[in-house]
Amino acid sequence: MPGENLSRDEAQERAELLSVDGYEVVLDLRSAVGDSAEAVRTFRSETTIRFRRTGTGDSTFVDLIAPSVNAVTLNGRTLDPAVVFDGARIAIDGLADENVLVVDAQCAYSRTGEGMHRFVDPEDGEVYLYTQYEPSDARRVYANFEQPDLKAPYRFAVTAPEGWTVWSNGAGERDADGVWRFAETAPISTYITCVVAGPYHYVTDSYTRGDLEIPLGAMCRKSLAKHFDADDVFLITKQGFDFFHDNFDFPYPFGKYDQAFVPEYNLGAMENPGMVTFREEYIYRGRVTQAQYESRANVILHEMAHMWFGDLVTMVWWDDLWLKESFADFMGSFVNAEATRFTNSWVTFANNRKAWAYRADQLPSTHPITADIRDLEDAKLNFDGITYAKGASVLKQLVAYAGREAFLEGARRYFKRHAYGNTRLADLLAILEETSGRDMKAWAKSWLQTSGVNTLTPAVTCDAEGRITELAVVQEGGEPRPHRAAVGLYRLSDGVLARYARAEVDITGARTVVSELAGQERPDLVLVNDDDLTYCKIRFDEVSLATVRAHLGSIADPLARALCWSALWNLTRDGLMPARDFVAVALAFTGSETDIGVLQMVHAWTRSAVTHYSAHAWREEGGRLLADGGLRELRLALPGSEHQLTWARFFAATSSSEADFQLLEGLLDGTAQIDGLDVDQELRWALLTPLVVHGLADEERIDEELARDDTATGKRHQVRLLASRPSPAVKAQAWAQVVESDTLSNALVEATITGFVQASQRELIAPYGEKYFAAIEQLWADRSIQIGMDVVRGLFPGLQDDETTLAAADGWLSAHASAAPALRRLVLEGRDDLARALRAQECDGRAAV
Repeated sequence: MPGENLSRDEAQERAELLSVDGYEVVLDLRSAVGDSAEAVRTFRSETTIRFRRTGTGDSTFVDLIAPSVNAVTLNGRTLDPAVVFDGARIAIDGLADENVLVVDAQCAYSRTGEGMHRFVDPEDGEVYLYTQYEPSDARRVYANFEQPDLKAPYRFAVTAPEGWTVWSNGAGERDADGVWRFAETAPISTYITCVVAGPYHYVTDSYTRGDLEIPLGAMCRKSLAKHFDADDVFLITKQGFDFFHDNFDFPYPFGKYDQAFVPEYNLGAMENPGMVTFREEYIYRGRVTQAQYESRANVILHEMAHMWFGDLVTMVWWDDLWLKESFADFMGSFVNAEATRFTNSWVTFANNRKAWAYRADQLPSTHPITADIRDLEDAKLNFDGITYAKGASVLKQLVAYAGREAFLEGARRYFKRHAYGNTRLADLLAILEETSGRDMKAWAKSWLQTSGVNTLTPAVTCDAEGRITELAVVQEGGEPRPHRAAVGLYRLSDGVLARYARAEVDITGARTVVSELAGQERPDLVLVNDDDLTYCKIRFDEVSLATVRAHLGSIADPLARALCWSALWNLTRDGLMPARDFVAVALAFTGSETDIGVLQMVHAWTRSAVTHYSAHAWREEGGRLLADGGLRELRLALPGSEHQLTWARFFAATSSSEADFQLLEGLLDGTAQIDGLDVDQELRWALLTPLVVHGLADEERIDEELARDDTATGKRHQVRLLASRPSPAVKAQAWAQVVESDTLSNALVEATITGFVQASQRELIAPYGEKYFAAIEQLWADRSIQIGMDVVRGLFPGLQDDETTLAAADGWLSAHASAAPALRRLVLEGRDDLARALRAQECDGRAAV
């Protein structure tokens, strides 16, 4: 609607005009348990904003997205809502030096995960509410100045249904009138305020350090309580607080620390101070691997880092989003490795997070870490692999470049100097120059203000005696950057590839000679960026590539092994290594891969290799190889091990033959067993999926499984599988539910899209490519940005991988030059993924000749 997409210029103008002294927000949520759809559509929101005029001008606007406004008063003067409210903004004029604005509105409950999300648990009928605002959805719950640099203290008061508990950023209690009243917060930004309300299961603990005591809480829906391992959540939380207090020298500043695991969440988590919210999928209903627990720990620590990087000190505008997200992403792995049981978290980072960054940085929409964010739609899309994973990678490089202690001392000074304020890139760089003695402006220009990923390749020459005469690192791909990197030499001995020499060097130009390694014996493998100190794609010299292809599983160090897996995958994505060759290496060595996170990542890559990067004529054979390899390793895996569970899931995802399906049926009905494999409910859904996709299980069978698991999670599985059935009528219905209707919640939209898009059903969904390009502009205009992003990304016809689809994407982009930039970016990214797939398929096809 008009005015919904706030621009950077508008925000800057408003910040120059006013400062905010405080908010009082009063919400009445009793309508959440109404009996009819209409009764639970809206809730009452009353906001009082006290603010001062600090610049010139006497008019501005307040942000509010709401179905209706009951009343607006400014300094006691009544304003006509029909005149001043346009659906997204309230225009106010006649400002005084000191102002009091009161807005009484009817705000809408959300089913998209934006604003005040309302969820009804199908298991017991209980209603749960929570808020999610980043970057700009607080205005869906109360009137405000929706930009990060207009910080203010907040007081919330909430009336809720009888029997409910309510939480917010500050500590709260229910008064004699039945109203939950919360302590005033420190000055914070709108997007990190929060309300959680409902009959949540709530567990408490506390963290104590000297005179500091932090009350801890953790919560989930009542029906998930039996699965909730709050003790482990608290363990990671306390370990994180220990680390941050040891290294930041700034006590946690927001009082209590609650963590809510909430349903139908769009993000991994959100760093609301004192009231962090997480997606409830981090509560595991069945057996999972340690990689999943590590992932959860990483997210817990990521959000905790935000209490300092983001909440205490906040960016002025979303251009500098990296000032919080890159730091938090880096800190998640840093603290995991140093303070928790997940000491190999840098292996996961190298193999998983960086893969996200490398992909994003090679898209046409890549951008500098410090980006040009023109408006809120830009901001929403920049919560991406550049801002998170590339930024975190660059910070790891900065620690190697400036030194660990200089980096941490910089953080300490940053917090003390800018506490409760807002900063830009220059503010941080100035402090890091103080602590490191390095020229941070030059570093920032190379790493933060440019885009793209460099490629580092070793060039080795040896003499007749087999000793290195020169080892150089060749840097390609855009402008050369300064890399602080290690180069490792590995030798194969007694079946083990182990490092025997290492040099850490500054790589500064197109070609850097590593003089420290001259004279060493000829290596079997040269690993550039050993220990993963910098951000780059690595290549191999001819000898090293042959060694990796033949002996990857023999590399003793798990981080070095992960770096080699990542390098092979980048070669495959770049169309330099046939997909079938990557699959062959994976099938040869994943059976001996000890790191479960690496194994799961390589499993995902092999499936993508066959689905997207293999020649059409080889796909069926490639899929058969994956299923056969998966079954072989499943039978060989240690009974009861997490590797066995991982191989079971991989086999289910790749199964395609009658014998495969018979085994899956047997595992489901108990007539077949694999020693040690516990077929719990989550695994049952995984085993049932291929039977549905291949037409061997119908709606009745899906409903029977739902009866076993009549929960919110079970419902999402059911919706996904219903859309997975190989029927034109099913696909038409799924398309209509997602594209032509907005009745599904965000979680069910995601489930339906996942079911609709099946690699084995390419021909069935082919007609929807043309429909996609005809529908997306109107869909973008009609839906919230989150749902719009999910649908435009999720339904891009990438499985129709031919030149016709590429031409259709180009045609749409050409004909819609004036479409919303954010929408064009999503289509451009889908188009680029498709073009990359076609190049890789061509490479794989040549391997068949």
